[in-house]
Amino acid sequence: MSNPFQILPGENSRSEALTGGCDKPARENAARTFFIETFGCQMNVHDSEKVAGVMMSRGYRAAEDVDSADIIFYNTCSIREKAAQKVFSRLGQLKKQRHARLPVIGVLGCVAQQEGDAIFEQAPHVSLVCGSASYSKLPALLEELESGSRRVTGLSLATDECFETELTRRDNRFRAYVTIIEGCDKRCSFCVVPETRGPERSRASAALLAECRRLADEGFTEIQLLGQTVNSWRDPSPARLTFAELLSRVAEIPGVRRVRFTTSHPRDFTPDIVQAIDAYPALCNHVHLPAQSGSSAVLARMGRTYSREAYLEKIGCIRSAKRDISISTDIIVGFCGETIEDFEETLSLLDEVGYDQVFSFKYSPRPKTAAGGWEDSVDDAEKSRRLAVLQERQRQIQLRRNEAKVGRVFEVLVEGFHARLGQAVGRTPENYIVNFPGVPEWTGQYEAVWVTAAGPNSLVGERAGAA
Repeated sequence: MSNPFQILPGENSRSEALTGGCDKPARENAARTFFIETFGCQMNVHDSEKVAGVMMSRGYRAAEDVDSADIIFYNTCSIREKAAQKVFSRLGQLKKQRHARLPVIGVLGCVAQQEGDAIFEQAPHVSLVCGSASYSKLPALLEELESGSRRVTGLSLATDECFETELTRRDNRFRAYVTIIEGCDKRCSFCVVPETRGPERSRASAALLAECRRLADEGFTEIQLLGQTVNSWRDPSPARLTFAELLSRVAEIPGVRRVRFTTSHPRDFTPDIVQAIDAYPALCNHVHLPAQSGSSAVLARMGRTYSREAYLEKIGCIRSAKRDISISTDIIVGFCGETIEDFEETLSLLDEVGYDQVFSFKYSPRPKTAAGGWEDSVDDAEKSRRLAVLQERQRQIQLRRNEAKVGRVFEVLVEGFHARLGQAVGRTPENYIVNFPGVPEWTGQYEAVWVTAAGPNSLVGERAGAA
């Protein structure tokens, strides 16, 4: 899953929380601390919030930093090779830095699920490996360690416990993540998610809406619905709501000012989603729709279930909306067998769609995927060249699109404050990042901002008043 919502100063991907968890009374754990470092997408960030909540419920408290923690969790991502390598690099650094007794070290998330017991061979100082579907079992796993076990694992995918949220510690006071679907059934040839997150499991609409109402009552004004393929959600309850109906119901909740959703799969992106965005102002007019390639031949090898032409039909549906809906996407360059002609088709897709933002990556073979056994036919130097060309093309597109916004006024949710620059930084419903003179106290507020200048990645403006 990509990251169409970059982390701003008001958020922190490194969740510093309490850990631990035994069946002992909470007071016995009160002096112990834990630290979580999170890698990857919003779903991993939200998973870390769940882990923190579980640990805090057992009486553990947050460490000030990694050096003072009794327990250290690395919540990992394995979508790209570099992301997985970063975790093992961090584990190696930790062992070198710690000359005294090592803390309990746990590897969580996608790398944990992908590598399993092999992590213990690569990093013998790790004592706990746990996948995302088993976070509720962390207290029992830590109790096993305290009882003398050297290594413990929680790697079952046959559970819906991943949806448990009662103990979640929210790291943002105005935005709340809500997972509506876990796993993926698409089986794209390059993607490891079905192996690390398991099959698609959708959460019942009644439970989802009840959580969203509770969050609104607690003062959260933005709800972000999450899933590896969020629009593949299918209501397992007798209500049988469609995804578009779910969006509408969340948008109707009093106190909810913005609703976002990510990441959508083109196969399941239907016109009623656009109709809902048109009908409900609380639904942010931004869609993240990963294309991955502009070549139908490459898309077929990727197993993406759509052609270039079918993808462009979805884009046409979005562009036909009454509201101006911004579009972002993911692109992989250098996939197995990608020719220069295929790459040129991807460049032409950027020109034809006019994306507001593109997250682009070099292809890296992943274990347990179909493409992992194929010839990686594009060498790394050529992948780097193609990536640079694509990113420069998109930079020019974004610059032109952003410059066209100068002189307009946007509603901005202030997400943080740059003290050195004296600037507030926030986001519009379209997911444009805006910087403007402000004060820290504006964080969490909605402000009307007049855009005065633009760069390829963000807008600059002046406060026009409270929105």
